[in-house]
Amino acid sequence: MRVLGLQFENYRNLKNGLLEPCPGVNVICGKNAQGKTNLLEALWLFCGGHSFRGSKDCELVAFEKKFALLKSRFYSFNREQTAQIKIIGGKKQVEINGVPKKSSSSLIEKYNAVVFSPEHLTLIKRGPSLRRNFVDSAVCREKLKNAVTISKYSKTLNQRNSLLKEIVKKPRLKETLDIWDESMCYFGAMIIFERLKFLKQLKDFAGTYHQGISEEKEIIDFYYCSNAGIEQGDSLEDIKEKLQKALIKYRSDDLNYGCTNVGPHRDDIDILINGKKAKLYASQGQQRSAVLSMKLAEAEILTERTGEKPVILLDDVLSELDDSRQNFLLNKIDGYQVFITCCEKSNKKQLENGRVFKIEEGKIV
Repeated sequence: MRVLGLQFENYRNLKNGLLEPCPGVNVICGKNAQGKTNLLEALWLFCGGHSFRGSKDCELVAFEKKFALLKSRFYSFNREQTAQIKIIGGKKQVEINGVPKKSSSSLIEKYNAVVFSPEHLTLIKRGPSLRRNFVDSAVCREKLKNAVTISKYSKTLNQRNSLLKEIVKKPRLKETLDIWDESMCYFGAMIIFERLKFLKQLKDFAGTYHQGISEEKEIIDFYYCSNAGIEQGDSLEDIKEKLQKALIKYRSDDLNYGCTNVGPHRDDIDILINGKKAKLYASQGQQRSAVLSMKLAEAEILTERTGEKPVILLDDVLSELDDSRQNFLLNKIDGYQVFITCCEKSNKKQLENGRVFKIEEGKIV
């Protein structure tokens, strides 16, 4: 997978222009607030999701402009392809190879990237939603089917929660809960099954990387935490059966609180270093090493599953890592197309062999 060109118009603070990267390392340098991260964000949007910064679509359009337009030429699955994203009225309009699509999720399986930003360095310490999103984002970029499953589960969850609140006013509606529980178990089991498969591979790849970073002093592991008692190695049917039993067990709590207390939306992933919970006992340096290992492993897993090396986007992360970790990261991403943002042009050998783009006030100069 390689980006051949990115054209942008009315996107954030970027001046209308064209980026033509090299197939290796592309350094995007400039002072703060010049548009470096905006450029990486524009590349990331073609993965079919949302901004990695959590921004709403309407926030991506430049001030006093009615729309934003992004066009990409990329080489994927043995041929050159094109994609276009137009953001207007707070919504995206997508074309792939000149054909209009219903949603940006159509880009999944066409365009693939892995992003590593300073926010990811808090993946271990912050709440479980970040760890769930890390896994779900990866499995969604592998298959459109997984993204559809998560969307259907989310809709079912919202409808079930609305019903729980309505039952307080209309108790007779309680008998309809079984219908929603069936859908919850069906979609929920598929989500958890895919998460467990991903975590098994993550353990293998991240384990190798983490030993390299820590000079074989540390072992990283992952444990799936579910209040339904689901464990690594459970089959799809096992997971569905456990979810069914848990929904019955927690039904009285659900009715009391007006929300669903069991399911993939409440699960967590424990990250362990030498058998201890990293969020409780790991130092800041150990946490960074763990996240770095996870991100490198994510790229390897997507390569193995899709047959295509994803584009790697690194947003101002080199400054957060010491020299040894920087060198390890840059050596391991050799062979990938990489985009790196930094405040100053780096003197790293791996970066000198690529292209350097300087941004000033949103313009590539």
